[in-house]
Amino acid sequence: MRKFVFVLIFLGIGENAFSQLIVSDRVVDNQELVGLLKADIRKQIASGNEISESDLAEYFRQKFSERFFYDYQSFAQRLPHYNAVFNKQEDHAKRALDHMGKYADSTLWKLPFNYLNGEPVNAYALRHLARQHKMVDIALHYFNTDKDPKYIQYFENQMGSLNAALETGEYEKIEDGNGVYEAFRSGYRILNWLWIHNMFLNEPEYSDQDQLTTIATLLQHGQHLYEDNDRFVPGNHQTRGMSALAMLAILLRDFRGTDLWMDRSMLRLKEHIDKEVNDDGFQFERTVHYHMSDINNYYYVYQLAKLNDIPIDQAWEEKLRGLFTTLVKVAYPDRTAPVLQDDTEIPWAEKNDISGAMTLGYLLFEDPEFGYFATDKVDDRVYWFLSNDQIKMLENIQRKQPTYGSLSFDDTGYFIMREGWDEEDKMMIVSAGLDEDKPDHQHGDMLGIQAIANGHVILPNYQVRYSLEDYGFFKNSMVKNVALVDDQLQGKNYTSNRGGSGFGKFKGLPNPEVIAWETNDHFDFFAGRHDGFKNIGVTYTRQVIFVNDEFWIVKDDFNSENQHNYKQVWQGHYTVENGPGLLRSFAPDASGHDILQLMDVDTVMSDGTRGKQWRVIVKENQKDFSFLTVIYPYKGYSNRLDENSIGRINDWKVGLSEWELEGDAANSLSSDSSTYVFDATAIKGQKFTIQAEGVLDVFIKRTENQLFIYSLDSESQSITLIPKGKGKKERKTLEPGSRWVVDY
Repeated sequence: MRKFVFVLIFLGIGENAFSQLIVSDRVVDNQELVGLLKADIRKQIASGNEISESDLAEYFRQKFSERFFYDYQSFAQRLPHYNAVFNKQEDHAKRALDHMGKYADSTLWKLPFNYLNGEPVNAYALRHLARQHKMVDIALHYFNTDKDPKYIQYFENQMGSLNAALETGEYEKIEDGNGVYEAFRSGYRILNWLWIHNMFLNEPEYSDQDQLTTIATLLQHGQHLYEDNDRFVPGNHQTRGMSALAMLAILLRDFRGTDLWMDRSMLRLKEHIDKEVNDDGFQFERTVHYHMSDINNYYYVYQLAKLNDIPIDQAWEEKLRGLFTTLVKVAYPDRTAPVLQDDTEIPWAEKNDISGAMTLGYLLFEDPEFGYFATDKVDDRVYWFLSNDQIKMLENIQRKQPTYGSLSFDDTGYFIMREGWDEEDKMMIVSAGLDEDKPDHQHGDMLGIQAIANGHVILPNYQVRYSLEDYGFFKNSMVKNVALVDDQLQGKNYTSNRGGSGFGKFKGLPNPEVIAWETNDHFDFFAGRHDGFKNIGVTYTRQVIFVNDEFWIVKDDFNSENQHNYKQVWQGHYTVENGPGLLRSFAPDASGHDILQLMDVDTVMSDGTRGKQWRVIVKENQKDFSFLTVIYPYKGYSNRLDENSIGRINDWKVGLSEWELEGDAANSLSSDSSTYVFDATAIKGQKFTIQAEGVLDVFIKRTENQLFIYSLDSESQSITLIPKGKGKKERKTLEPGSRWVVDY
């Protein structure tokens, strides 16, 4: 048995005598590991005055048994349960063999080089190689088959090839854009290698020497992350790296210098959670995908710290809990979530599955509101980072339906109009935010909307994938529910990243301004504007009204000194019913929705790609124009709008009310004593005339002795109330969303 012979020299010398520290430019030999240990740990391990490879490997096996998310000695019992729950054996095999069929175990780490079949490896593939996520599939495939040692050897050799590339400098550098040791890729790789290391610890093929080589490699990775992250850098890449560094600092705290790793990683993570989780609880990149990714980043550290009795700041814990609460607030009634910005898991999908994240939230906080969205399993990757006790908790999840109604994320710029939480209830989300520091993952959907009704997404957005050639197209406005002018799109000057992996961003995006948000017993109201068309001299605002849990009214208002073609884009598969003023879409269960134009429009165009379609409504050659649009969901063919004579929408009369309207473009929807009025210069009733200096958008509610006037405008309006007969005129300035109550 090999001994670390130099241990005989060092064991009697004080800590200050050791000049050797963990280094980042090479992986130390196993024989050097003892010199990196803290003095008290060396004394604890030493048998007499000697420490053998066997002694050191056995020590760290014991520490992993105590410190890791679960005891590796229970792996043999966990694997059959995992396979029964997730049934991913074939998937692991496919991914494992795909990776091994593409890359030699001693692969290269610097472009250009080729796959084993001779085709060139691109930047996107190199970045995924650097993450080593399919190496986990290889490890699981090893256990699911006949435990062929070649799979463990492949892991060891591929790790060794990276270590060799590090020493020769033949690896992709961070400044080149595809850095193998960049924080996100390195952090992801550390997570996967820790996972694999813990699985292999009982395997004879994974020798003491192999185990220590992995530990030495992880030490080099940790030191590089420590040195390269001495300042805050916004974005999830550094968060992923610092999460991994904290994990290493906890698991390998026996080595000198790891206390500094812990301090730096927790400082950086605190900076990220403070600066990148908005006060409203949404992750600053405004995507569900990155929101859930950050949950995982913080979870690994939070869970590991709790298991190792390491205190976590209470504010940090509260923000982590708040990330799960945000997913509740943004969720669709069917327990999925909208697709927001760069959601990338399933290209072209129209929903996000949040059940895995919410199951994790339930396990952490045992909140039955989180349990409402949970299933009996977490994401399959996260399963291996749960304790055995947490897995047992999945057998009895407590569930409570949320009670959140319509609400806003004021910092992030999402506004949610919600009917309720029954699966067929309606919900719409308006996007009106732009992160000022890092809008890299933002799409061209400013003031865009998405909606669900009767269990179907009726106004969809679509998930994307960086590696697809049309990623940039799906990131921009033609595949959003937005308003446009001429051939202008919202996203300007799209540029791919320097590494060539497919990811890209817009150098120019509209700046939003939220004008009003009001929710009450009668309606929800949003008004906003953006400057996306100022380059062609057009000002633009959008107002969205959710009427009594029945339907939505969308008003798009354009103004210019010159003539333009104004457009609305609606996602979905539609037929045109009796002209361009009515679009119709039906789901297989005969629920559907109509999109009705209350103002005359000129044409409707159809387009699509990737199995998705959209319609573009156009009003041509106008200086000023307002689309006034009703989005009406219904269930059952007989409940559609009457395409031959549209005079009613449920109990609401179109263009007829107890009020007489003045104004060239004046229009109304009325039901009993409630009336929505648009573009009126005057509104005349039996007892009052409501006079405006400009044109009015208002909701009027009349009771026996009171008149309620709510502004639905995008500007302040000076309104004069003129009583019939005797009485004084009253004047009041109404801000958008405000109301005036008049007694009579």
